[in-house]
Amino acid sequence: MVETTRTALVIFPVSKRFHTTLGLLPLPWAPGDAMTIRMNLNYCPNCGSPFDHPNRGDETRLVCTRCRRPLYRNPTVGVAVVAMKNDMLLMVRRHGSYAGMWCIPCGHLEWGEDVRQAAGREFEEETGLQARLGPVFAVHSNFHDPEHLTVGIWFWGTIAGGQLRAGTDADQAGFFPLTALPEPMAFPTDLLVVEKLRRWMETGKLKQWLDFHDTDV
Repeated sequence: MVETTRTALVIFPVSKRFHTTLGLLPLPWAPGDAMTIRMNLNYCPNCGSPFDHPNRGDETRLVCTRCRRPLYRNPTVGVAVVAMKNDMLLMVRRHGSYAGMWCIPCGHLEWGEDVRQAAGREFEEETGLQARLGPVFAVHSNFHDPEHLTVGIWFWGTIAGGQLRAGTDADQAGFFPLTALPEPMAFPTDLLVVEKLRRWMETGKLKQWLDFHDTDV
């Protein structure tokens, strides 16, 4: 057998919290806090045996030659909160990854965290505001970074407290008209969400949707 090196992502439980845009793998370590690092893998992290490389159509998936456990690379889950004030949308300017670009306040679900709690936490960390989360406004697959795929969930949010101030992954935060978004925008799917929001506001569908869910603007 010819030994082939394949880049994979491995999780080690080492830190209190983590923020990452990398794809996480369901490896056999116990659930807990983690950080993700890149390393080359030739051997199964479950039993230590070499990997086989069977073809699945156009895809090659690592499979252990002994325990036959496949090594999956799955998208991470991103969460965002759509918050409006006087028909303007709250946006943040990022620093770190996508520095200098704007987006709807967002972040990543952490291991063992409830998806709504994650959305509220990320929103408060980036904006200084607390949000009362309502229904899901949009869900999209994010393919803008082929190495780090995500599934994004945009919750409707009503501001419930706090003071507007940028923090953690953001260095600016503010409200903008839907027809005059700040540039450049970081994520193409945010533009899809904004277009849906604009269209629903123009047609009155947004008010009907919010009334149905008994949610404030």
